[in-house]
Amino acid sequence: MRLLRRSVDGMSSLLGSIRRHQRIRVAEGSTVKVNLGCGLAVAPGWINVDGSLNALVATLPRWVHPWAYRLTGARAYYSEAEYLRLLRDHRFVHHDLSRSLPFADGSVDFLYSSHFLEHLYRKDARHLLEESFRVLKPGGVARISIPDLEYAVSLYGKGEKERMLTAYFFVDDDDSYYARHKYMYDYEMIAAILGEIGFRDVCRCGFRQGRVPDLDLLDNREDESLFVEAFR
Repeated sequence: MRLLRRSVDGMSSLLGSIRRHQRIRVAEGSTVKVNLGCGLAVAPGWINVDGSLNALVATLPRWVHPWAYRLTGARAYYSEAEYLRLLRDHRFVHHDLSRSLPFADGSVDFLYSSHFLEHLYRKDARHLLEESFRVLKPGGVARISIPDLEYAVSLYGKGEKERMLTAYFFVDDDDSYYARHKYMYDYEMIAAILGEIGFRDVCRCGFRQGRVPDLDLLDNREDESLFVEAFR
């Protein structure tokens, strides 16, 4: 089963790379909300872009969904009925976010990303933020939630060394290369990158507090997360 899951993950990554030049059509004049690296943490009305198996499955005929449920890690968190509902009721786009964003310049009002950026190597994460700046409309808002490096390091001083290493720096998950963290940030580090790219009014936000809609559904992991918003 582990070998099969890795093969499927590899296929999902390959398809995401092939689709790097796709462009998602959005209705002119509409408010466009995009959730990047969403997994299955979604909200109504958002376009959910992810390179995972689940996002790929969501684009396939519905009769495939129950079969796919047995191959994904979603079984650990969702019942089959809930999994099928999430895929049915929300819009997913399968895409490799380390390479591009599938939207035209200045076409998106709100971008949201929760606990995804740390799964990219630093250069790929910066490229994603540059792409985010490109696709946002003037005045558009990006909200990024990531593990807080300052919080992770504080665990060492509390004697929670094993938790610091396995939950933040190495992520002990033999089943998925993609689940592992590739880089970490504190507020000063992420704010500097956003400023260099051209974002303005970068600020640290509270849990479920900010300019982006649906934070009551999207924000999670209050204690360990760093929440940052920035304007195009």
